[in-house]
Amino acid sequence: MTWLIVGLGNPGPTYAATRHNVGYFVTDELSTRVGGSFALHKPSRAEVVSGRLVQEPVVLGRSRGYMNESGGPVAAIMKYFSVTPDKLIVIHDELDIPVGALRIKTGGGDNGHNGLKSIRQALGTGDFHRVRVGIGRPLGRQSVHDFVLKPFTKDERTEIDIVVQEAADAVESLIAHGLEKTQSTFNR
Repeated sequence: MTWLIVGLGNPGPTYAATRHNVGYFVTDELSTRVGGSFALHKPSRAEVVSGRLVQEPVVLGRSRGYMNESGGPVAAIMKYFSVTPDKLIVIHDELDIPVGALRIKTGGGDNGHNGLKSIRQALGTGDFHRVRVGIGRPLGRQSVHDFVLKPFTKDERTEIDIVVQEAADAVESLIAHGLEKTQSTFNR
């Protein structure tokens, strides 16, 4: 069975370094581990890389559309590669987790995250794995929308570089060892 690992984010250079694109950061690391480069997958309006992680077949994917349109491309990749929701791992930013931390879970709501909301609607279920990478909350009165579309500070970027490696390790652990062991190792 093939695993699909999706990194959520927004396309293009304007958004490349933003907090909302942390899912892309992790899939970039995973593509290096797989030894491939993202290429256009026309049937899904996404970019994909196929390969192996921990001896298992995987497809890495990311939408070429905006975050709130992620569901259609994810559903199309799943259909094309015959992936079931229990073999889907979605990597995304999480406001309720501090910068430098991550949490792994399966199922649940979208917690106001438009990418997750779009995927849940397209699939008709939220029963898939999530690697939630902490980006923290905005201070003061800054809007969440503005906050997630800003780059990390220099100090935060050091933390993010570390947590991206850990998130990629967590994806490999989910595939090799399952949810419970991965949670006990990475949820802290």
